Amino acid sequence: MSLAEDIIDKARATGKMIATAESCTGGMVAAALTDVAGSSGALDRGFVTYSNAAKIEMLGVAEATLAAHGAVSEEVAMEMARGALLHSQARVAVSITGIAGPGGSEHKPEGRVCFGITDGSEVATETVEFGALGRDMVRAAARDHALGLLLSRF
Repeated sequence: MSLAEDIIDKARATGKMIATAESCTGGMVAAALTDVAGSSGALDRGFVTYSNAAKIEMLGVAEATLAAHGAVSEEVAMEMARGALLHSQARVAVSITGIAGPGGSEHKPEGRVCFGITDGSEVATETVEFGALGRDMVRAAARDHALGLLLSRF
């Protein structure tokens, strides 16, 4: 059984709907979940908020948070996860924002990805340094990490 299948099975068994809020992965987590038959009973919606404007408009991320910390930060990941819950019927939400590459900077290198996960009672955040693996590999690693975070909530 794949990770996505396990998540969908557990979400359906507990009656918890899922929402995703994705930036650098462009919907890859939602796509992995919808690859599973019966996912409509567990996935409420996915937000692809690639631009800062989309993060603000669709998820309610504060402009001040973006200005103070930048889009690739645990603070923004936290607000993205909260916003996904607030703007959906979900009871569990995961968020991803990062630098898939190529590029990056001294302060925010390629391969840095920030995650948020919430069930409404708390938001946990973390930053993972995947390294300069190349765009495709960073995005796939971020997708898989987010799926692992979702599974941990069931």
